[in-house]
Amino acid sequence: MARVNDVGGQSGFGRVVVEPDEPPFHADWEARVYALNVAMLRRGAYDLDQFRDAIERMPPAEYLAASYYERWLHAVETLTAPAPPAGDG
Repeated sequence: MARVNDVGGQSGFGRVVVEPDEPPFHADWEARVYALNVAMLRRGAYDLDQFRDAIERMPPAEYLAASYYERWLHAVETLTAPAPPAGDG
């Protein structure tokens, strides 16, 4: 089943604009999300496949409205959220 992130061969998303001398992060919080994800991966809290899957499982409207690092934050939050107590499912 195709997910919202699988846009190969689709059109209508506009041109990719490359910023000259673009900084790696546009805001301080993006750098913090990047560092947090690196730390969680190194600690073994989750792996890259789980991280990618958490991004790809975002609801389509949220995925399309989110920036690159907002998607990363969503994945980190999803993968580190406490599990619900047994019997609450």
